Amino acid sequence: MVRIRHSVTTHKRKKRVLKKTKGQFAQKHSRYRQAKRSLIKGLTYAFRDRKVKTRQFRQLWITRINAACQSAGISYSRFIDGLQKAKVEIDRKIMADLAVSSPDVFAKLVEIAKNAGK
Repeated sequence: MVRIRHSVTTHKRKKRVLKKTKGQFAQKHSRYRQAKRSLIKGLTYAFRDRKVKTRQFRQLWITRINAACQSAGISYSRFIDGLQKAKVEIDRKIMADLAVSSPDVFAKLVEIAKNAGK
């Protein structure tokens, strides 16, 4: 019976791992064992930090909306509550962009929220 060698499959697998760890420091991009560890850790961080990134952006948007609300003379919580009562469905990303880029449109949103909050 012919002996089956795994060299092609093994080489392909190792090249795949080394290609993914291309930009790593020291031996983490050139030695397979260290590269494999580095890749697993890197993918773990990538998965975790996609969720962290979402949280941080939402926090930034809320901070921007809060600053614009304070300058308009309303608190953030009353602003959001007023918009919900007025049934205005606009997400925080767009509101933060409006607060920064076009304050006049944001002022209209504040008026809608104030009128609905009464």
